[in-house]
Parts: sequence; structure tokens; C-alpha cells
Amino acid sequence: MQFTPPSVTVPKAVLLWCVLGLLVTGCSVKKIALNQVGNALAGSGTVISSENDPELVKDAIPFVLVLIETILAENPNHDRLRTAAAAYYTQYAYAFLQSEADYLDLKDWNRAEHLRKRAKNLFLRARDHGLYRLGRGKSDWPERLARSPRTAMEGFDNSAIETLYWTAAAWASAINLGKDDPFLVAELPQMEALIDRAYQLDPDWQNGAIHTFMIAYEMNRSATAGDPERIARNRFDSALRADEGRHLAPYVSLAEAVSVPTQNKTEFQSLLNRAIAADVDRHPETRLINLLTQQRAQWLLSRTDELFLPDLSFEPDE
Repeated sequence: MQFTPPSVTVPKAVLLWCVLGLLVTGCSVKKIALNQVGNALAGSGTVISSENDPELVKDAIPFVLVLIETILAENPNHDRLRTAAAAYYTQYAYAFLQSEADYLDLKDWNRAEHLRKRAKNLFLRARDHGLYRLGRGKSDWPERLARSPRTAMEGFDNSAIETLYWTAAAWASAINLGKDDPFLVAELPQMEALIDRAYQLDPDWQNGAIHTFMIAYEMNRSATAGDPERIARNRFDSALRADEGRHLAPYVSLAEAVSVPTQNKTEFQSLLNRAIAADVDRHPETRLINLLTQQRAQWLLSRTDELFLPDLSFEPDE
């Protein structure tokens, strides 16, 4: 999952007081001003994605989320902000809740479970923001999506790719954490329809973000035509081609999703070491996600003996 959050250049405290002040002003002035703040929050940039202190971002994003919800409560049809909400919630839940839960599993299982429940809740919130945006103005769209997911995707063009991607990423993540919920798992075809439509529109979107998403997903897709491992490896190659070395996520995704199930220990270690050794300052615009990716790579590497069966081969005595 590639971390490309909207940028926020206004000091947080100033922005918060401005928004709170706007809520008590006249309707027309308030709407115009809130739209401007919403546009600023929804704008793409590198202020956060180039940050070199993940803990700073971890502390800042909840404020941004509350601010976004405040503006959407006043202007629910701000489409760009709906997509930004889906992106922010998904990235925060994955990078700072679900991943932290993974790291804590053997140390504090109760805390890890608490974080996973929070992550699932935020993934579902992200999904709902995305679905609101995708379905706005389309009569009975939720029902059509549930009844015939592929048909419901007709009519979406390239302008919807970002929303399709983040909605699908959030949905897939929620399903992954909610395998004990049959109703949620039953929504898999809807999620697949969204990501497949995004891929159909532009497979190389956002430097191969869809390819990277699908490295892991192809190994678990409900109905993959062909060899899942071969398809996942093809996605990896496509991600590297489209990305041109900006992100380290494809290496970690292939190691975790393919090398472990196929018990390819040598490949696993090679991929993770390559990610760990990379210079995150080479591409400042992806510094934050690459730092977080390196953190996961180091954690995975430390678990090598847990993830791979021991080598029982031996040389016969001469």
C-alpha cells in the first residue's frame, strides 16, 4: 500500500480554530470557506509523504481525520475530500494500527487485538467514505453493486481511479481483519470489482500502486484464472517497471505474500535485505512510506525462523 496522503501546510492549531470559527459564520461565507479548507486538505503533495519522522505523522493524522469529518459534516458532497478521507483512514489504519498490532502479537496479544479492532473500524469508515463518493448521484447504486458488482462499475472513468483504489484497499483490509464475519467476507466480489475496474482504467496508476496491491491479493483472490504465484510475480515485475525505484513496498509485499507461502527462504531474505539497504532519501517524495516499509522488512526478517520450516537436508557421512 503506497502512502500518498494529501498535504497540509497550514499550522494545525491555526487551521482548527479557523474551521471552528467558520462553523458559526453566515451560511454562504461558511460554505465557501469550508470548501477552500477542504480543497487544501484534499490536495496532493509531498509535505507528509516526504516526512522523515513517522511518529510525528502518527500523532498528526488523527487531527487531520477529525478536521476532515468536521468539514464533511457541513458539506457531505465534497467529492475530493471524500476520497481524501478514504485515503487517510486507510493509510493510518494500516501503517499505525494494523502494523503495530503485528509487531505486538507475541509481546502483548490483548493490545494487538485492540489495535486490530480499531484498524478494522477505520478501514470500514474509509470504505464508506469511498462508496459515498462513488455512489453519489447514482440511483440505487449500493443495491446494484451488491447484486451485480461488475455491471455497477460501468460508467466509471479515469477520474474515479483514486477513489476506486482507496475504497478497494480499505475494503480488502477490513475483510482481511474480519475473516470471522461471514457478511463482510461475502462482500469480496464487490471489492474485487472496484480494484479490477481501477486496473482496467490505468494499470500503472500512481507509479504502479495497483500492481503492488495485487501482488498480495492475487495469492488470495477468490477466483484467480491460472497460477496465482506466477500472476503475483508478474504483478511484482509490473510494479517495479511502473515505479522506477520510488517505492520499496513491492519487495516486501512479494517476500511476505509469495516467498513465505512457497517457502523460498533465500528469496525472502534477499528481497527484504534489498529493501532495508535502500537509501530512503533518494526519492524524498516517498520517504515516509519507505521508512515504514523498511521497519516492516526488518520485523519480517527477524521472524525468519518462525516463518520457514527448518532445512532437514543433510550430507551423508563419507
